[in-house]
Amino acid sequence: VDFNGSHILSIDQFDRSDIDQLFSVANDLEPFSLRKKVTRVLEGAILGNMFFEPSTRTRISFGAAFNMLGGAVRETSEVGSSSLVKGESLIDTAKVLSSYSDIIVMRHPDEGSVKSFSEASRVPVINGGDGSNEHPTQALLDLYTIKKELETQKKTMDGLRIALVGDLKFGRAAHSLIKALCLYKDVSINLISPEELRLPDSYLTLLAKADVKITQSENLEEGIAEVDIIYMTRIQEERFKNKSHAKKYKGLLSLNNEIYTANCEPNTVIMHPLPRDSRKEANELDSDLYENPNLAIFRQADNGVVIRMALFTLVLGVADQVHMTSRDV
Repeated sequence: VDFNGSHILSIDQFDRSDIDQLFSVANDLEPFSLRKKVTRVLEGAILGNMFFEPSTRTRISFGAAFNMLGGAVRETSEVGSSSLVKGESLIDTAKVLSSYSDIIVMRHPDEGSVKSFSEASRVPVINGGDGSNEHPTQALLDLYTIKKELETQKKTMDGLRIALVGDLKFGRAAHSLIKALCLYKDVSINLISPEELRLPDSYLTLLAKADVKITQSENLEEGIAEVDIIYMTRIQEERFKNKSHAKKYKGLLSLNNEIYTANCEPNTVIMHPLPRDSRKEANELDSDLYENPNLAIFRQADNGVVIRMALFTLVLGVADQVHMTSRDV
């Protein structure tokens, strides 16, 4: 992908060299994300944060990333606070709001909606999640986290063994991550989900074409043995036509310290795109894992900021100018 001026809509746009470039820029920006340094490279620039579906981490981390680069953020959250409730089309919204912004991040509940929005936008658009389709920046921060966690064990992305657990039918974070994992060699993926929430066939086909070794199971204990990474996901209740149907899957695949200790290798890393459903009937990641040093979910969330900072600098063409306006805190 030619980052400069491009929309970022799908992991399909990236090859390994693109991801390596992004990660290199992210590494360079870590002192800024950790608030050890300050830069004003995007001073005067405006981010339009258009979230037409609930979000906490993604919306705030995009905003924080832009602020840390010196830019300003304008937000719309929920459809009810926008003119869409008055019948305005996404195309009209895109044409108007893109005149107010230098770049837009958009989340929307309908698959393909962000792509349609981008086609009418006059500025670059980044997909913050479109229905159960994709969440490309989540996949990028997940890859960055996996890479960093593996490096502490002197391992690489090639040869990765990972278990994806939970709602693989509707989970857009898992969908984008699977596409990204197809770029690496000798990858093995254990797909663990209830039968009705299995990974769609289209993604199984992608994995097969990429020579990814796949196993499918409903058994958590077997699936998390002999892996480097456990990637837990919540049941995507909001994607079910009848929300009551989602309840029967909650709690079926729940990881706690006892299950982890009994079945996992000592350094197996635990990830989750968050939010985790901590209610008793779901609780896919038990709070007794908080003290486990291999629980990486908060390091993973932290990495979201620096990856999104890197994307902004590349798409807006200022990655080589960050240090021109930098200073120590």
